[in-house]
Amino acid sequence: MDMAKVVWRKSSYTTANGGECVELTSVVEVVAVRDSKDPDGPQLVVTRRAFAALLADLKR
Repeated sequence: MDMAKVVWRKSSYTTANGGECVELTSVVEVVAVRDSKDPDGPQLVVTRRAFAALLADLKR
């Protein structure tokens, strides 16, 4: 899968903190996360289930 061709989304809080934020994209059964300041840098790619578990843990 060519991650350069997917649509990345930034948080709505991006402009509030100087543009330093993470970006997300979801493709088929995975979610990818990258640093908005380094779009060509490393990406964290996890299953949708693992990402949902991460968000649930963060909300607690």
